[in-house]
Amino acid sequence: MVILAESYIFTSININYSKMYDYIKGNLAELTPTEITVECYGIGYKILISLGTYSKLQKSGNNLVTVYLYHHIREDDELFYGFYDKEEREIFIQLISVSGIGPNSARMMLSSLNSDEIRNAIISQDVNKIKSVKGIGLKTAQRVILELKDKIIKGSSKDFIFDTGESSSTRDEAMSALVLLGFTKQNVEKVLNTLFKENSGYSLEELIKKALKLL
Repeated sequence: MVILAESYIFTSININYSKMYDYIKGNLAELTPTEITVECYGIGYKILISLGTYSKLQKSGNNLVTVYLYHHIREDDELFYGFYDKEEREIFIQLISVSGIGPNSARMMLSSLNSDEIRNAIISQDVNKIKSVKGIGLKTAQRVILELKDKIIKGSSKDFIFDTGESSSTRDEAMSALVLLGFTKQNVEKVLNTLFKENSGYSLEELIKKALKLL
């Protein structure tokens, strides 16, 4: 009750909640392509993540993790978005500053393209690259470039490639992740069937990225 009361007071005087939490350090209790649970002092924090963060956490193999946070709070909604590094969080914050792009759209962009790909697309004014992300139309892509180009300087390119096990398990995880991102199970099944006919050896990240382009 105290926390709710404080939340109401802070919201009413326009305190910026996104800056109240910098990171969380704890045990990685659960890891999926769309969300994680980090246990810290006996409390499990559910945190929404991008595919890029999932891949980095999976590759690290560490149980003790540090995840950088963005605290999204509205009158009827309160969520944590988590990032493997500050660079990805900064891109996320820049993206949601653009009219028409909310946290879920920004997470979709960071699941379809990595931070460097987004940054380079903005700098090179590659509208088609940005527009290739599901849910991002031409006008929104143009706004992203117009509003962020001067803010984006440079970044280092990294590749995320992982062995995620058997194809059946990969398919199930991809299905779960895409449904959680808002796609219908029927449409996801059709796309995954097509992709597995094309190549049954896709990694989980490859499978989700390719599916996002087809959905």
